[in-house]
Formats: sequence, structure tokens, C-alpha cells
Amino acid sequence: MLHYSRSVEFSTLDTPCSYLSAQTTRMAYRYIENASMALNQQLVERGWRRFGNYYSRPQCFGCNACLNLRIDVKNYTFSHSAKRVFKKAEGIRYVIQTPTLSREHLELYDTYHQFMQAKRGWNYHELKPQSYHELYVCGAHNFGKEILYFQGEKLIGVDLVDFLDNGLSSIYFFYDPTFQKLSLGRLSIYEQILLAKEYDLEWIYLGYWVQECQSLSYKARYAPYQILQGNPSLEEDAMWV
Repeated sequence: MLHYSRSVEFSTLDTPCSYLSAQTTRMAYRYIENASMALNQQLVERGWRRFGNYYSRPQCFGCNACLNLRIDVKNYTFSHSAKRVFKKAEGIRYVIQTPTLSREHLELYDTYHQFMQAKRGWNYHELKPQSYHELYVCGAHNFGKEILYFQGEKLIGVDLVDFLDNGLSSIYFFYDPTFQKLSLGRLSIYEQILLAKEYDLEWIYLGYWVQECQSLSYKARYAPYQILQGNPSLEEDAMWV
């Protein structure tokens, strides 16, 4: 049995869904201050998403639109389109390290979310340094990393991931929209796949796929993939099909 300290479980009340306009959502949360790599693995495999010390997954009444998707790295092959993305990205420099917080991070995060507000209608709120730290730096322990993308000396992308025993959990990616012609969103997933192949890992856990949500429907392009069945507890086996 896995043991961890200071675990608190709670759920939200029904609120308007960010993914489907006609739906409401209710999220289950676990606050775990000192999650081990093994516990993080078990939670991610069962559909929980980590942000800082908080793990969450939907528990919506009468709706199962949020499906957890993981890419089959072993059987994934790069298309001609993917190779064109790599070609465009020649010259980008990458750094993998423990998650950090800097003025550059905050400015890039703010610029990206203002861009997505105009492009997709996302709700925009300026993120304070403490909130960024709680979401993306806390809880990383020995398994959370950030992949920094540099064009010359300029930070143009931040990709936050967790290393698991059998794969990578893709947490969040944001980038400088000035460089959107480089297809940085797609590049970040391709680079995760390359990294997983290098470390002989089997899966990229991409989080929720919602077929009717434009911001999430893209995930099904990365076939072959598997979908988690149901919302298993830690005492139940996770079945992916």
C-alpha cells in the first residue's frame, strides 16, 4: 500500500463547463503535499491530473465527455507533416530542468493567454507569481520537469511534464504566439514522444480529450492511442483500451 502525508480530498460544486457550453462540471480534488513518484504514477494512470500539489479529475453528473488519452509511443511513427515541423524548428535550443519561476515565465504565460483569449475566447486572468509557483513549481519533487524552448537567448516556450515509470505525463505547454509559424504546440508533443523513445518509455499521458472542444479535440490526431475506461480508484486496476 502507498502511504503519503497530508492528503485532503474534496470536490467543487457544479460550475459552467469550460469545454462544453451546454454542460456543467464538478471536479474531484486531492491535495497531496508529499506525493511519491510511485503514487503520482498510480494517480495519473487512473485519470488524475497534477497541478502543483493538487490532483483533479472530473466527476460530472450525466456527462462522460472528458476522456483520458495516452499516446502509444512504441508504435508511433512520425508523419511527413511531423518531419516538416521538425525542419521548421531547426535552431531551437532545449533545456530540461526542475520547474522554475522567472519574470520571463510570467511574461510568456501572460502573452500566451491574452493571445488565446482573442483566438479561442479563453477567460483571461493575470497570473500572480505565487499562483504560478503553486500551479507549476510546487509538487514537482523528483519527477516534475520543465522543457524550455529557446530561439537564440529568447525563451519562446515552456513545457511542463512529469516523468513516470512507464511514460511522460503532459501537464501544460505555453509559448510565444509571435513564433506560432513554428507549430510549437505540435512540436512540444513530438519532442515528448522523442524523449519517451530515448528513455524507452511506453506512453505520453495527454490528459483529457473532448471530441467537441476545439482546444482539446486535436489530441486524437496522435494515433495510435488508448482511452482510460471509467474512473478507477487506487484499489482498482486501470484499464486502457
